[in-house]
Amino acid sequence: MDVTCTTLEEVRQHIDHIDREVVALLASRGKLVTQAAAFKKTRQDVRAPSRVEQVIDKVRALAHETGASPDVVEQVYRAMISAFIDDELKTHAALAHA
Repeated sequence: MDVTCTTLEEVRQHIDHIDREVVALLASRGKLVTQAAAFKKTRQDVRAPSRVEQVIDKVRALAHETGASPDVVEQVYRAMISAFIDDELKTHAALAHA
């Protein structure tokens, strides 16, 4: 979405709209991460460092394609993945004790 805003308030309104969409997408991603925990046998399977690097490579390429900063996208994804891994480890532990 390329929008040309004429005021700071208009910029903020568009950012707020995007934030709502991003949070909804994070919720969807989180539900899938929770499901993934059931398929993983060990904590190392949850951490899956090679999978993390695959995702980073993929999103950096997507950043290039869409005109986003690959460095910013990578930093955001690394933070997001780390948070999801922490959450998935809790789910994995709960499933192991169920």
